[in-house]
Amino acid sequence: MAGDTDSEMKNVSANSNLNIDNYRKLVQTYLNLHIYDAAVFWADKVVALTSGNARDVYWLAQCMFLLKQYHRAAHLLRSKNLDKTYILCNYLTVRCLLEANELNEALKVLNSMDMEVFLQNTSNASYAAIVDAAMFDDTPKYQVQSSVLLLKGKVLEAMDNRGLAADCYKQALQCDVHCYEAFDALIKHHMLSAAEEHELLNSLPLSQQCSPEEAEVLTTLYKSKLKKYHTVITRVCDKNITQPFHTVNTNFNLTPQHGSLIVSHQNFIETTPINVGTSVINERIESTRKHKEGESEEMNIDNPENSILARLQNSLDLSVSQAEKFYYNCDYVQCNKLTENVLKQDPYHSGCLPIHISCLVELKQSNKLFTLAHNLVDLYPNLAVSWFAVGCYYYVIGKRDLARRYLAKATSLDRLFGPAWLAFGHSFAVENEHDQAMAAYFKASQLMRGCHLPLLYIGLECGLTNNVRLAEKFFQQAQAIAPDDPYVMHEMGVISFQNLDYKSAEKHFTEALCRVRPQKTSMVPERWEPLLNNMGHCCRKLKKYDEALQYHHEALKLVPQSANTYSAIGYVHALMGHTEEAVEWFHKALGLKRDDTFSTTMLNYVIEQLAVEQPPFPGAPDQIPAFKISLEQGSQDSSTQSNEDGSSCTRQNNTVNNMSDMSIEVDMSDISGARIE
Repeated sequence: MAGDTDSEMKNVSANSNLNIDNYRKLVQTYLNLHIYDAAVFWADKVVALTSGNARDVYWLAQCMFLLKQYHRAAHLLRSKNLDKTYILCNYLTVRCLLEANELNEALKVLNSMDMEVFLQNTSNASYAAIVDAAMFDDTPKYQVQSSVLLLKGKVLEAMDNRGLAADCYKQALQCDVHCYEAFDALIKHHMLSAAEEHELLNSLPLSQQCSPEEAEVLTTLYKSKLKKYHTVITRVCDKNITQPFHTVNTNFNLTPQHGSLIVSHQNFIETTPINVGTSVINERIESTRKHKEGESEEMNIDNPENSILARLQNSLDLSVSQAEKFYYNCDYVQCNKLTENVLKQDPYHSGCLPIHISCLVELKQSNKLFTLAHNLVDLYPNLAVSWFAVGCYYYVIGKRDLARRYLAKATSLDRLFGPAWLAFGHSFAVENEHDQAMAAYFKASQLMRGCHLPLLYIGLECGLTNNVRLAEKFFQQAQAIAPDDPYVMHEMGVISFQNLDYKSAEKHFTEALCRVRPQKTSMVPERWEPLLNNMGHCCRKLKKYDEALQYHHEALKLVPQSANTYSAIGYVHALMGHTEEAVEWFHKALGLKRDDTFSTTMLNYVIEQLAVEQPPFPGAPDQIPAFKISLEQGSQDSSTQSNEDGSSCTRQNNTVNNMSDMSIEVDMSDISGARIE
């Protein structure tokens, strides 16, 4: 068939002096210059001159596609039945129908060609020749295979068949390891857990399609896109300078990986709403081994001897990846520095914006958020991230109704935008509207199967409604996805504490602290102050009072003005019998929070204890001494006074009476050896 059209084209050229190739080059030139109307005009004339050559019809449809005339391009290809005989024509037809949101028709056209046979590596020479002709001889077969599978995955994902879509994306990567769009769809839309992501990366046929150097570059770039909730960035404390460091799912974990989220901690007794983040995720394989691998990877990138990887450090994508690590380690200041540097070079970097917005929320920088949100809405009103920024701004300034309105608009523009769903749920959670918050989190969990954050937040909401058993189930599901996430470990410890299983609670808290602080010389970020306090509460229940004091004092270093921490330290001192120290700490707690019922009650108690235990003044005896009173000396004085004149006697009698009155004030019942006659 292709040979017939080529012969027709040669006949046209032979019967005239017109050179068709000049017009084809003209079409390509206008396409390169983005002058699509001129390209369509001349492409149509080429099709007329060549009597409908398949290659020329395909390029005419390409021009229509670039002009966003999707129905017109699809009709052109289908009217000539090219979608059933040429692979590229079939592919372009499906692309047009997908853009026109005709999903069922797109899948029907895609299945009209037997792609299973095409995807097989057949050794039949005649069949291979037909396939090459169907691809117009100039497109690599493996890239066409990958592109078709990628397109099929997009159609299936748009139809909410995310399981089959993920399989298509995986097959597309197997056909072409450089097909980044398939890899990005799997990672960005949270179709895989962290363990599955690593398994996918290890299964790619890099050695077959790349040289060793290319394989190393590709591995480095792909690894930078994987989930980072388990990645720990350690920093040593130098000269008592505290430097936050560590890995987490971020407070406003809006970025569930690529922009996560609000993540929060469940305190002892109380629960603090979690941060949103764009949210942000997931499984860690064997924690110690994976940590070591992550460190070795970073060292490999930073090695100056490797010039290729060193030059890659100038890539903005790698800078965004590093910013994500700082974000998930709660080092928001350093993350903000990196994201601002990226946005200076590329003000509208799509991968950086969700992380930057979430970081501004954490730092409460409402002015910068206001400016950024207005710029994005003015320039990109059809992008979800623009309205996400607006919603986050209103969230920060406390206008939650407006925040929900704009976050809902963001989810309507891109229903797979995870950070908006998490922020939407958090806008309800901070106002204790638990049912609405859980509804938003449930929707997020359906769209982000590989992300554990929605399940974690649902568990938190269940805990706030005192449904401990249901909360534990959701935490277990989140732990199955992200077994090494310290946030999940912390919440599991809180559940164990509420169930009075203090040993198990201590185990969970210790594991979380080891993830947060892998080295003793490392400083814990401020966000983990509840974890340290909860460790102290757990040690107190286990009667490890010295350890409890140590953890509470560490928490006090992170948040110096915490009345709860002062109260907890005072309580431990009271249990240890350090009454005077307990009084001091409870006074400090009440100085920060006057209406603290627990501190007030405990202060009254320890003051009573202090009154019993401590003397009224230094050197005071423990018991009232026994006074010996000589009654004989008193009788002699009386007889002497009786010999004097009456006036003298009266004065003396008055004096005696006064002494008698004063003696009544002394409680003589406890004085041994005294007699009153």
